[in-house]
Amino acid sequence: MNAKLDFKQLKTDMARKQRRGLHFILASVFIWILVACVHATAFDPLTKNLLTFCCTAPLVPFAWIISRFIGVEFSDKESPFSSLGIILSCNQMLYLLIAMWIYAAIPDKMVMVIAIIFGAHLLPFGWLYDSKVYYFMSGIVSIGALIIGLMFSPLTLACVMIGVEIIFSILLFFEEKKRNN
Repeated sequence: MNAKLDFKQLKTDMARKQRRGLHFILASVFIWILVACVHATAFDPLTKNLLTFCCTAPLVPFAWIISRFIGVEFSDKESPFSSLGIILSCNQMLYLLIAMWIYAAIPDKMVMVIAIIFGAHLLPFGWLYDSKVYYFMSGIVSIGALIIGLMFSPLTLACVMIGVEIIFSILLFFEEKKRNN
């Protein structure tokens, strides 16, 4: 029984110190703004897709900078769950192989696939951070990206993702605030 309480307490402490990963979600707003800017250009689809991959590269540096501004521990080195969070994040990189195939095979759907991968990778963070917001947004982002991505342009999807990530950030902020009161 005591080990179970310690396990739960370790998870809770890490989630609190990292504010449930809010710094990464806020950073993703900037990533989607960059993606929207790329898709607003007159470049050909393959160039836009290449630049879209480049836009995702600064996620970690953006998250680190944002963590400093909002007073969040970027990584809780004391918690064994931090390495799990890294593994859950790195897992997404393997799924990006699908997006790399889409890059040339179906260029106008690559942004959709990246958005779906992003949404799907959020699911295990619901458990890690004990967050209903992550569970909810995982489904909303993945299913929403599929629907919008099939019906509209990559630019439209990127703009919707900006709004969704802002809403996600707000919901996460309020979930965190509620947990700390």
